[in-house]
Amino acid sequence: MRSSDRTVTPILQSDGTPRVHDKDAAAPFEITLAFDDNRHASMLFGQYDQNLAKMERRLGVLANANGNHVTIKGPEDACEQARQVLETLYARVKLGQTIGLGEVEGAIQEGTLQGNLFPNAEIGRTVFEQIGTRRRGGVRARNAAQDLYLRALKRHELCFAEGPAGTGKTWLAVGYAVSLLEQGQVERLILSRPAVEAGERLGFLPGDMREKVDPYLRPIFDALNDFMDPRMVERGMQTGMIEVAPLAFMRGRTLTNSCILLDEAQNTTAMQMKMFLTRLGEGSRMIVTGDPSQVDLPPGQVSGLSEAVGLLRGVEGIGHVRFSETDVVRHDLVQRIVAAYEKRSRSLNSPGGASEGEPRR
Repeated sequence: MRSSDRTVTPILQSDGTPRVHDKDAAAPFEITLAFDDNRHASMLFGQYDQNLAKMERRLGVLANANGNHVTIKGPEDACEQARQVLETLYARVKLGQTIGLGEVEGAIQEGTLQGNLFPNAEIGRTVFEQIGTRRRGGVRARNAAQDLYLRALKRHELCFAEGPAGTGKTWLAVGYAVSLLEQGQVERLILSRPAVEAGERLGFLPGDMREKVDPYLRPIFDALNDFMDPRMVERGMQTGMIEVAPLAFMRGRTLTNSCILLDEAQNTTAMQMKMFLTRLGEGSRMIVTGDPSQVDLPPGQVSGLSEAVGLLRGVEGIGHVRFSETDVVRHDLVQRIVAAYEKRSRSLNSPGGASEGEPRR
């Protein structure tokens, strides 16, 4: 039995003839999908049909769910894309994947991208790359950029990931590192981050070395607790299986059989980045993540991440993935916020873009 049955009906006027629109308006259509499993359909629609509501907002359609049926109304192209998004997500539900707002957004973006490249092809059919950990099970990429990222992590010993906040750079890197540890491909995880405040001066921080750097590495610890039991994380910290290594203290080390993650790499200097990259030893993997638009270095200081990406582009064995604001999966508002800042940045950097009295970046 097919996972869904489809009927397509043009919206008619009271006299039975198709409704006529002006030449700029797409004729509205109605598509009804019937899924073969009520439980899976409920998971697809989301709590209080929140997944359908997001699809409505993004595609400009109306979607009404009734049991395992959903009726979609709107322009024909939008209805067709909505159908393909729902069928793609339903297939993922049947594979055991949890569907949330991020997965809906990713399916819509992937469908739009493939529809532009291959307008006559079936879109949204991509089976994205995934990683698996004991606590979370299988975690699948939500969009094409994350799929490319996971493939790059698996293919290259050193991988750079650039992009705005909310694209999953750090979270997926930690998940991949944990999967390597649990599979026995590496013996330890080494987590590093430059201790640079975001526009603030915190002064003296009390405690031992771990307590001093803990606030800077909190996002990585949050991700670790997503993929590992907190007790295992604590035990790993005590045994050295998981190591917090401040960037300033990495000089002179050779890191073998390890997965090394450098987060917020845009705040490294050129010399720090060179020092860090040359720590890579036999049997190790290295992941470098950062957002070039959020550099907290002093004015005039070159970001080590931007310099390294430029210098090492095309070098064999090194992967590079660039995320954009359209790849944000954290929250709808985050995507719009990032897009607004990117638009302003492009305006200021364009000829004549800076307003009077406002310096160019």
